Amino acid sequence: MAYATQMDAARQGIITREMEIVAEKENRTAEEIRAWVAEGKVAIPANKNHKSLDPAGIGSMLKTKINVNLGVSRDVADWESEMEKVNHAVELGADAIMDLSTHGDTKIFRNKLTDECPAMIGTVPIYDSVIYHQRDLGELTAEDFLEVIRAHGEDGVDFVTLHCGLTKRTVEQLKRFGRKTNIVSRGGSLIFAWMSMTGEENPFFEYYDEILDICREYDMTISLGDGARPGCLADAGDLLQIEELVRLGELTKRAWEKDVQVMVEGPGHVPLNEVAANMEIQQTICAGAPFYVLGPLVTDIAPGYDHITAAIGGAVAAAHGAAFLCYVTPAEHLALPNAADVKAGIMASKIAAHAADIAKGVPGARDEDDAMGDARRELDWEKMFAHAMDPETARRVRDERSPEVEETCSMCGKFCAVRSMNKALSGEKVDIL
Repeated sequence: MAYATQMDAARQGIITREMEIVAEKENRTAEEIRAWVAEGKVAIPANKNHKSLDPAGIGSMLKTKINVNLGVSRDVADWESEMEKVNHAVELGADAIMDLSTHGDTKIFRNKLTDECPAMIGTVPIYDSVIYHQRDLGELTAEDFLEVIRAHGEDGVDFVTLHCGLTKRTVEQLKRFGRKTNIVSRGGSLIFAWMSMTGEENPFFEYYDEILDICREYDMTISLGDGARPGCLADAGDLLQIEELVRLGELTKRAWEKDVQVMVEGPGHVPLNEVAANMEIQQTICAGAPFYVLGPLVTDIAPGYDHITAAIGGAVAAAHGAAFLCYVTPAEHLALPNAADVKAGIMASKIAAHAADIAKGVPGARDEDDAMGDARRELDWEKMFAHAMDPETARRVRDERSPEVEETCSMCGKFCAVRSMNKALSGEKVDIL
């Protein structure tokens, strides 16, 4: 090819097949997409080896995208069940699947994902490093970590989360100033532990240029992980979070110098009144690079309902510039999510993303809502189901509680406001009894 990455192509004035597909999905022109990719404001994670990929664009001016975290652990190691969750997540509208597996032969599952799954595939290479090399964390070298990144690139992974922003300085600051929940990022805690055990600098920071060369080779997007993200409201906006974000801004520009696409990961727990400010600070520091946020969760005391706390924060975040929402399920902080948890998390994130897209004025975002308004005025139930985000659930709820008057629902029956207005406006008698 005449280009190495999507960003390289865009800067040469080349409109790729992936850009054309994204433009059609987003109701934008291919030239608009090309220009945004060239600037780094839109990323199209599309590894050259992910042959089954249906490309998508991530950027604040596009539809807000949804990521679903899946994968097996030592306690729950059913690969077949996990693949069923993947397929169902894609059916429900997930734009990306992050394989966070921490047990068994992860390569088999990863290859199955890139062979069959049309959604973007992401990974966190440090999770896989212990398994890949069959050596414990403190025994691994910087070269070992880089080898795993290359392996994921060869396997077709579209984006990798790398916690490049944590440094030895972070270790010193945390020990000196403290934090209520310390570091809650799993990858961030592993890097922190590795630096503490070895006394060496973060290899993802120290060998960043070599990592960029690997990413450029496969057109693998870097998702700059927020290893110091706040794990409770009390830690939001503290020294560790903001200093890491500044460092991620510097690393973003270094990646762009090599035509490597970048996303920047954002905070987990943030008070609702601080969410918008967090988005604006990131947009400034990271020069408009797509912001990928976990939630944010706006309260710490709702385990079992954290898909709701995340959806509240996610809607505000996306309305103020976040481009990519990592779903949160009811099992967050409690357990590995089952199929029902996955669906609840996806639907909550989709609602948040859609609400934000309407607020931002994304082209076509409100079309389905307007069509639903017409269907409800007409009491056309089939149209209502067709325009629903989850038609299956909507139809099931109505069928389980069948109404006395078929044209209405069992909440109001003949007291239905829509029915009364339709009859009154057409000059008909409004019969109640």
